[in-house]
Amino acid sequence: MPADPRGPLGREGEARAAELLAGAGYAILARNVRAGGVELDLVAARGTLAIFVEVKTRRARGCGAREEAVDARKRARLVRGAAAWLAAQPRRYARVRFDVVTCELRGGRWRLEHWPAAFDASD
Repeated sequence: MPADPRGPLGREGEARAAELLAGAGYAILARNVRAGGVELDLVAARGTLAIFVEVKTRRARGCGAREEAVDARKRARLVRGAAAWLAAQPRRYARVRFDVVTCELRGGRWRLEHWPAAFDASD
């Protein structure tokens, strides 16, 4: 079976998303970690806030709305994964947030957009 050609693009998008967040003052705690049978792209923190970040990387034009980037089924999986990750941590966080970063490669240039609090656990 041939390798998925999206792999390198996705990894590059995740690396750029981590750089974007780190540059904005977020501590990157984990990348591509599995928890509760769910892959979490990025786990970040700012003070007592734990942030679970879904990264969507596309080569095509127009990333779409954040609601389109992560559907209800994916949101439920991310919430489950976040709960498992948090339960395994010695540090306790006062708040949890779910963000989305969309990464678009267009004409050799990257365009990233960060949507803080794109959804919450009750979505």
